[in-house]
Amino acid sequence: MDALTVVRRVAATQDGVVTLGQARTAGFSVHEVHRLCRAGRWRAVARGAYLVDADLHDGVPRRAQIRAAVASFGPSAAAVLSTAAELHRLAGPGPTDEIHLSVPSCAAKSNRRDHPQVTLHQLVIDPRHLVQVNGVPATGPVRTVADLILRLDRYSAVCLLDSGLNQRLVVADDLSEIQRLIRGRRGAVAARNHLAEADGRAQSPLETRTRLCCVDGKVPPDVLQLEVRDHDGYLLGVGDLGWRRHRIVAEADGRDVHSTPDAVFADRRRQNRMLNAGWTVLRFTWADTLRPDYIPWTVRQAMRAAQRG
Repeated sequence: MDALTVVRRVAATQDGVVTLGQARTAGFSVHEVHRLCRAGRWRAVARGAYLVDADLHDGVPRRAQIRAAVASFGPSAAAVLSTAAELHRLAGPGPTDEIHLSVPSCAAKSNRRDHPQVTLHQLVIDPRHLVQVNGVPATGPVRTVADLILRLDRYSAVCLLDSGLNQRLVVADDLSEIQRLIRGRRGAVAARNHLAEADGRAQSPLETRTRLCCVDGKVPPDVLQLEVRDHDGYLLGVGDLGWRRHRIVAEADGRDVHSTPDAVFADRRRQNRMLNAGWTVLRFTWADTLRPDYIPWTVRQAMRAAQRG
């Protein structure tokens, strides 16, 4: 097997990235690696880390950037904070170009190449809290959530907790461990309040934000993922948030999930079934959550209409 085939097979398991050491083990010399980079066929993503067949990519994939950054700081480096959350696919922190790594101070000093996207931290991390995410060292979900809820605003923190619980990356028993991990740290008081508001039934950050708007507006839903059925028990639809006494459901319409033609038609059919069964259906978008009073005001108006009816 030729060296390029070997490298491509390794890269295929590593987000398209290989280290210089892996390339040399496969049979490439340093000169050949540099020649491939000059030709545009490979691309140096970080010190000693290369994107193979870079000419086939439109830019550098995000996970390739993270892997290369971690590799460039040596075996003691690990992805932390929002970068670890990104690797675990935990929703909550907003998108960012930054890459957050924890490295020992000696590793930070020894790597003097400029990394404009990398923010370095010297966190004290118990080895038990480190995992491999497709071969990339990172803090595990529980430690990642604990570190982040100390730093995030309330909406983002609760979104993160809900995402972890919904995906079962964090389970109910882990919440006491998170409380232990944040104890005595800056931001712990607010973070404990965020923990109290977490609900793993929320299936997206938009659902979480919509719920929090309702809580703040004194019209909290009494149930999430409400199954609406007819008199024969036939399932008409599932509402993201529900107020059973007023027969109101609210749908949080995320762009990615609800914007396709098939999704639009399915939403309309489900809404028509619920309306015919005597339920009021409200629909909210991300932009609505940016107007703090709008969502609770709309829910209250629907409640008043239900009482008059």
